[in-house]
Amino acid sequence: MPTSILTTDDLYDFKLELLRELKKLLQDKAPTAIKKYLKSAEVMEMLQISPGTLQNLRINGTLPYTKIGGIILYEYEEILRILQENKVAS
Repeated sequence: MPTSILTTDDLYDFKLELLRELKKLLQDKAPTAIKKYLKSAEVMEMLQISPGTLQNLRINGTLPYTKIGGIILYEYEEILRILQENKVAS
């Protein structure tokens, strides 16, 4: 079995080729679809609010939700609509 010697130029060329392939894979990746329903943790992250604030928004009727078993779900489009309706013009 013949031995082949790798040079630093060979490794550099390999690195460039690998980076090109990774960029191509990342660009070809389709954008992820937005979920129709979000769980509480996702809504808190989206709105940057605490669990207590989210609960207050549910209790006072600001944020409509659906409860199935013990899971509370929020409609993504509804959240966007409420944000738009409550936008304050400066």
